[in-house]
Amino acid sequence: MGLFKKRKPESAPAFPPAEYEPVIRCSICTGEQVAGFRARATGQFHEVALLRTGADLEDFCRSYGLSVEDVRKIY
Repeated sequence: MGLFKKRKPESAPAFPPAEYEPVIRCSICTGEQVAGFRARATGQFHEVALLRTGADLEDFCRSYGLSVEDVRKIY
């Protein structure tokens, strides 16, 4: 019986570097940090991962082939 099947690991969606820049959106009030991509033309933010620890940031960078220095913070 196949009631509970294992999910296949999802691949990271593609964000072309010419159109999107990697950023961390930080909340001034709560200190919450969210990693994602911001459209260069419109400024629209696409949320990808909630960052709780430094390991979460490393996982985000590894999954998209980025270095930590490439990701800038916005408030």
